[in-house]
Amino acid sequence: MLPLAGLLIRAPWTTLPQRLTEPGVLAALRLSLLTATLATVVCLLLGVPLAWLLARARFPGRRLVRALVTVPLVLPPVVGGVALLLVFGRRGLVGGWLDATFGFSLPFTTTGVVVAEAFVAMPFLVISVEGALRGADPRFEEAAATLGASRWTAFRRVTLPLIGPGVAAGAVLCWARALGEFGATITFAGNFPGRTQTMPLAVYLALEQDLDAAIVLSLVLLVVSVVILAGLRDRWLGTS
Repeated sequence: MLPLAGLLIRAPWTTLPQRLTEPGVLAALRLSLLTATLATVVCLLLGVPLAWLLARARFPGRRLVRALVTVPLVLPPVVGGVALLLVFGRRGLVGGWLDATFGFSLPFTTTGVVVAEAFVAMPFLVISVEGALRGADPRFEEAAATLGASRWTAFRRVTLPLIGPGVAAGAVLCWARALGEFGATITFAGNFPGRTQTMPLAVYLALEQDLDAAIVLSLVLLVVSVVILAGLRDRWLGTS
């Protein structure tokens, strides 16, 4: 609690309203909320099927896949950003082909911010959903199958409602991690105002130039995080 108290004590309350309405602050806040939300959507689309495979399927190399999925949890974010550059950069494993074939480049773009945030946040979703799947009784799916339901129908109507709280918890953690991402973002997407400068990057830049501005940005990020996470928790996890 002491670091949070330090922010509140040192906050420039007299100039706070003017600083909050500065275009740079609003732009960074909008970009942070947008990219964190999109990264969470990407993690849901990719992470839920992956978690299902890890929890229910049996295939060679499953332990290796699970280990690779959880690597971003312990990997320094800057190293993750370098890895993304080596894959999606113009001279990367895939980036050169994307640029030559489609004229599409990920590094130093808003899309690159989403990719970087999804990369570091994905393990939180996969681990949460996989745990929920392992706790769900597979006999319910088997009963649905005996009644003629396809595997997709059984998953959508039986399994998904059972693991809903786990998916919600993973999505909340994933969103929070994406919102606070710094290292992979600045390495892979850069720090360009209005395009890739999220709130953590804006705090870092302001800290070198204006301490009061850095404190204000930190307060904004803190308030937004607490309000949204508390709201999501009460709505999605309150009855779990």
